[in-house]
Amino acid sequence: MKKLALVLFITLFSFQSCSNKEEAKDFTQFVNPFIGTDGTGHTFPGACLPFGMVQPSPDNVDIGWDYTSGYQYKNPEILGFSQTHLSGTGINDLGDVLLLPFVDNKTKKFKTGYNKKTEKASPGFYSVTLNDSIKVNLTATERVAFNQFIYPKNKTKLLVDIQHGLRFLTDSLVLESKVSIENNTTISGYCYNKNWVERKYYFTLIFDNPFSSIKELPKKAKENAPRYILDFELKNKTLQAKIAFSTVSIEGAKNNLKTELPNWNFEQTVTKAKAKWNNYLAKIEIEAPQKQKEIFYTSLYHLFTQPSNIADVDGKYRGADDKVATAPNGQYYSTLSLWDTYRAANPLYTILVPERVNAFINTMLLHHKAAGYLPIWTVWGQENNCMIGNHAIPIITEAYNKGFKGFDANEALQAMIETTSKNHPNNDWELYNKYGYYPFDKIDNESVSRTLESGYDDYCVALLAEKLGSKTIAETYYKRASYYKNLFDKETRLMRGKDTQGNWRTPFDPLKPTSPMNNPGDYTEANAWQYSWASTQHDIPGMTNLLGGKDAFTKQLNTFFTIQSEKDNKHLGQEGMIGQYAHGNEPSHHISYLYSFSNEPEKGKKLITQIYNQFYNNTPNGITGNDDCGQMSAWYIFTTLGFYPINPATGSFVFGVPQVKKATIHLTDNKTLTIIYNGSSYKKITLNGEKIDGIEINYSQIMQGGELKFEKKNN
Repeated sequence: MKKLALVLFITLFSFQSCSNKEEAKDFTQFVNPFIGTDGTGHTFPGACLPFGMVQPSPDNVDIGWDYTSGYQYKNPEILGFSQTHLSGTGINDLGDVLLLPFVDNKTKKFKTGYNKKTEKASPGFYSVTLNDSIKVNLTATERVAFNQFIYPKNKTKLLVDIQHGLRFLTDSLVLESKVSIENNTTISGYCYNKNWVERKYYFTLIFDNPFSSIKELPKKAKENAPRYILDFELKNKTLQAKIAFSTVSIEGAKNNLKTELPNWNFEQTVTKAKAKWNNYLAKIEIEAPQKQKEIFYTSLYHLFTQPSNIADVDGKYRGADDKVATAPNGQYYSTLSLWDTYRAANPLYTILVPERVNAFINTMLLHHKAAGYLPIWTVWGQENNCMIGNHAIPIITEAYNKGFKGFDANEALQAMIETTSKNHPNNDWELYNKYGYYPFDKIDNESVSRTLESGYDDYCVALLAEKLGSKTIAETYYKRASYYKNLFDKETRLMRGKDTQGNWRTPFDPLKPTSPMNNPGDYTEANAWQYSWASTQHDIPGMTNLLGGKDAFTKQLNTFFTIQSEKDNKHLGQEGMIGQYAHGNEPSHHISYLYSFSNEPEKGKKLITQIYNQFYNNTPNGITGNDDCGQMSAWYIFTTLGFYPINPATGSFVFGVPQVKKATIHLTDNKTLTIIYNGSSYKKITLNGEKIDGIEINYSQIMQGGELKFEKKNN
């Protein structure tokens, strides 16, 4: 009996220990999806899965820059719940198939208030109670949105709005649609929308209760899609709806639904979603206070929200040429915000989800075949040509340099050459090569920024060509990569617009930010001070020489972080300001790390820590500037770990200063890299006991795993 009691005690103790251990490993508890939903973060609070196609979430307003994700935390009203969303972008799109439950005809304008105290969100789940006591719960699989509505009574109504969308344009959104009421539990259809991109989507919507009647509402002006009011007589006051999507066909949507979510078990779907999220969030463990953990793990959450695999479960997808094809390994990615993400988000993917990187690159190569050039910014597989440069190029070069071989490198090089030699909406290569820069009297906007961004892409083409033994191509593109020197003005010591006659832009205000949409000029959502550091991504020695040496380089950095504008310039992406450093916009992101190449590296560490603490917090207004599909979050993650990719294409990372005492990255092949930081001013860095000479660590060293120590003592 004593033996049996002892066995029971040990079993119980083991179970409790295991349970406590599992509880301690629940990283989803640190994620707050409301971070970034207030102000300019432009994130959404709804449910999604890592790299998933669908994102059911509430919409407050369907148009306007403040509502690119459809949602603002402080807005007291909800239009309904649509099934697809973008995270942290500066332009609106998606917001497909909106559902709004209500109990009578009071909701004539089809919007409602809600009880803010009831609003909850966690990875894979969102919940809120509306003013008429209807509780809404949302969850998802990769391709299926799952909506649950709990009504206060059995007789209920539901708005199904196919006209709805998150609009960038005020003109008609739906150019064409065909919607079928298949039976009293199923609505399926197709829409051809024109917004930020032109795209086609197919859906099937099914209910777990039959509707007793359906009424089509009058179409809004110029809209070519229906809105319905459905009446239900429920048995237990609960109505559930599953909406599956496809870029290919209604049959594809139905197959996605049948494969991913054949049952109606909402709680089980939430549990599975949480488990999937936890697997991704567990890739990095940090020792930190609660607040810091919330910011960090929410940053990881936002990083993995996209890019979205828009291939159906059978691998079929609709490409940029509107043709249906089958993706290798069933993966074809969109929501590619490459001008933003090539800087830090994509480098993080190579460390944390290397199993997806080859598919990212193959998607870009498939896009090139369909469109004639590599992707710039895609939504649901369609190109919007937003932003400048061709930054699929550095991402491909980076992958090759880091050892990814699951794509044809020679095909990739040829795609790069075609992208940088044949004109397309973003570039006029004849003009670029004729003058060695984009002259502002020929290019309406962003002449300096376009030159500098193209220079980095040229460098990346040269780097890959050199690796593949194409010496002549490498020489040509290295020469192009130095075009930035043609725009360096020795008098102002800044990058300045120049016309076809070689005359500088006059008058010239280096502190004035410009943007093609709001304030046309030579820079992209930035000013001369910010963009003058762009070439340092690939040529720090060259920029140092232009400035007059290391002392002058240091002085220029110090001036940059202290010089003030006479007028408030916190617009056009100019948020998170320290001097002229604007953390809210990506061209500034690497600049604090340049201090490692200056005479005052300790000043850089202090600035990095200041940026880290000042421009992120764990509140809805916790992201300074658009999160831009995880780029702002990626900066935070890298900086937490103590290194950052100034030049991501090389596979090297420049040391900053860790923001935690200990972090563990779980790598492939059961390897781990443990980062240990022992003080505010480290004297040496060791990897597995060996001192690292220099200021960088490379990708292969990281992926080997082991122990990376930032130590106070030099012995």
